Amino acid sequence: MKAAELRQQTVEELRDKEQELCEQLFALRVQKVTGQLNNPSKIQLVRRDLARVLTVLGEKTAGGGASA
Repeated sequence: MKAAELRQQTVEELRDKEQELCEQLFALRVQKVTGQLNNPSKIQLVRRDLARVLTVLGEKTAGGGASA
């Protein structure tokens, strides 16, 4: 997921994506603890996507951000 793609989405869509990624991260952590996680790098990818969503969401709610 690219930040440019996220910047085209609305605030509501970003909040939905944030919720979805949080749930996915929780499920991956549970799988890790129970030993069922096949791809441990998936946690890192989900965390990175969540950070991107939160960054863009913060830019939009703060009232602008740089659009260069």
